[in-house]
Parts: sequence; structure tokens; C-alpha cells
Amino acid sequence: MNSTATAVGTDIDIDGDEIVEGIVKWLEMESPTLDVEAVNAMVDTAQADFEAAGLTTRRTPGEDGYGDLLEGFGPGAGPSEARGNEPGILVLSHIDTVHPIGTKSDGNPIRREGDKLYGPGVYDMKAGAYMAFDAYRRLLSAGGKTQLPVRFMFIPEEERGSPYSRKYIKQAAGNTKFALVTEPARDGGKVVIARKGSARFKLKIIGRPSHSGSKHEEGRSAIREMARQICDIEDMTDYDKGLTFNAGFIEGGTAPNVVPQECRLELDCRFVRLTDGEAAVETIYNLKPYDPDVRIEVSGGLSRPPMEKERNEELFEMARGYGAEHGLDLQYTPLTGGGSDGNIICAEGVPTLDGLGADGEGAHTLFENILVSSLEPRSRMWIKMFEGLK
Repeated sequence: MNSTATAVGTDIDIDGDEIVEGIVKWLEMESPTLDVEAVNAMVDTAQADFEAAGLTTRRTPGEDGYGDLLEGFGPGAGPSEARGNEPGILVLSHIDTVHPIGTKSDGNPIRREGDKLYGPGVYDMKAGAYMAFDAYRRLLSAGGKTQLPVRFMFIPEEERGSPYSRKYIKQAAGNTKFALVTEPARDGGKVVIARKGSARFKLKIIGRPSHSGSKHEEGRSAIREMARQICDIEDMTDYDKGLTFNAGFIEGGTAPNVVPQECRLELDCRFVRLTDGEAAVETIYNLKPYDPDVRIEVSGGLSRPPMEKERNEELFEMARGYGAEHGLDLQYTPLTGGGSDGNIICAEGVPTLDGLGADGEGAHTLFENILVSSLEPRSRMWIKMFEGLK
């Protein structure tokens, strides 16, 4: 927007019921991460909506068994257009969910009960993804303009850590001035300006099998060794430092009468400071077995860097000002342990505001819902951010 342009955001009619209709359309497209066909059907729907609103789109084929990545560019902001290389606003969302196909009917049926809209993935995060797009669509339809080019990026495998999309997110940082992430609001409508970093590991212990009755002494139990390692690892949790370890999945052994040869563990680590995460990686890779006759194999490492508060405070204050213009008292939650794609883009030096989706509760549960009353004020804030950020 040039200096003589007039802001129109305050005058735009916003109907919460209309936004609900659009969200429900997207909820009907169930899209669990590992169901490529389902995810790509959701991509088809979002792409059609983007193009109907006047955005140009770019679709990148999925890799490693995941769905396609979708980008939508506002007028003049496409890769080959006039504003294509100008640093702008990146709206970062994911369209995959954790719920299996059929949840919309049997597990958490799509329905509205009073102020609550239920459905699989409604809170995390199809409502937020749709709300941000809808706000931009309404701005364009009303003849409004932005001072920065706007780009939407819809990630197909965020719930698995964005393993292939992260390189595209990092590339996007090169022409991004502000990143706005449509993850759900926290703690009664608060946004997120800081997140813990995360690391994921797979541990495998290889022992020596033997008959547990006649030759027990000849065996070397992989499960016994893993149990001792788990106790040591989880004892490294330090709540004062914000460092946690969680042995979240374990399997091993072959039969009750066999000393187990193998045991496998999936381990999650969260941290506030990157140095603590790096130290955790070094520690896990240098684990020593109690039993010299067994072997420990480790894979994995840092998954998401921490999202640092200091980089994002100024952007939060701007968003808070836009919200206050129509009575929204925006607050932020000090720190959240869950990771998002906001961690990735923020670590590239981009001021990032997360948790800009709908208010609600129950992420990843069968009572997941949003508050319909949160849609109108937060949509107005989105419109003001699109218009005002420069």
C-alpha cells in the first residue's frame, strides 16, 4: 500500500457463520499425514479456493511418502511477478492432521454446539489456516491492499516434523520479513512468541539371545540394558532449565522364554536453549552400555530449533495494537513446549508470531473444538496485519 492509500479493513463485513461454513468444507476433507491421497485431496480443495480468490499457486510434489506442498501468492507476489523477490509476509500453516479417516463421523463428528465447532483437526489447525486465508480473501474482495507482498505456504507433514518441507520453509526465509503462523491460540486466546526446541532419537540395543530356562546365563538381555539406560536418560530432565526427556515408545524381545536380543526405543527431548539441545544430542550419541557384551545404536538428532522470544516481541506489539483497534486484548503465553514450523522459520532470523489461529481446546483429542466467537475478532486482526505490516 502506498502512502496515499486508504485502509479498508475496519469497514469489511465479517460474518462468523460464513467463516464456519468455509472451515467445515475443509474439515470434510480429512487429511491424516500418512494418507497421501487424502492430504492431496485437501490440497486440491485449498488450491481451488486460492485461485478463486485471485491468488496464483505453486504446488510442489511430495517426497518420501508425503503429500504435496502448496503455496499461494497474493497479487503481484508470485515468483516471476514484480514483487516476487520483495521481502514480505509469509503465512505458514499445515493441513495434515493426526486423526484417521472416519473420525469426522465416528470419533469427533463435525458439528456445532452453541459456541463450539467440533471436528478432527478443527483446532489444530484447519480453522486457523482457513481463517487467515479468508481474511486475506475478504481484504482483496473489498479492494484493500497490503504494504508487503503476501505468500501462503501450506505444509502437508508438519505433524511428523516437516521432514521434507523444512527445506522449503528455510528457503522461504530469504524473502520473508514477517512470518505469521496459524497454529491454534493457547490458554484462552493467547498467541505464541516462544517455543521449546526438540530432538528425536531412535535407540536400538542388541544383546545376545538364549533359552531363559536352560541357558539363561549365556544370554545378554537387551531389554534389561534398555531399562537401565531409560532411567539414566530420564534422570537428565531438568525442569529449571526447561530440559525434558521422554521415553515415549518401546518394543523388544521375541518370546517369554527367550532372553531378548533386541530392544528399540523412540525418545523425545525438549529444550529452551539450543546449547542444551546440542548437549543432549552429544550425550545420547555417547551412551555407554552397562553390559560390555551388548551394543547401543543411535539415530536421529535435533528436530526443531527453539523459537526465541526476543526476536518476536516487537512483532507481537504490532499485532497487539491491531487487535486493540477492535477490542481484542491480545496476550502471549510465555513459553510452550510443543514445536511448530514457526520454530524453523524463526531460527532463520525471521520475526515470527505463532498461535494466531482460533481459540479452542483439545488438540489431537476426540473433543477437539474451536470457539466460533473467536473467529470474528481474530479475523479482523488478520486483516489489519495484512494492511498494516510494512
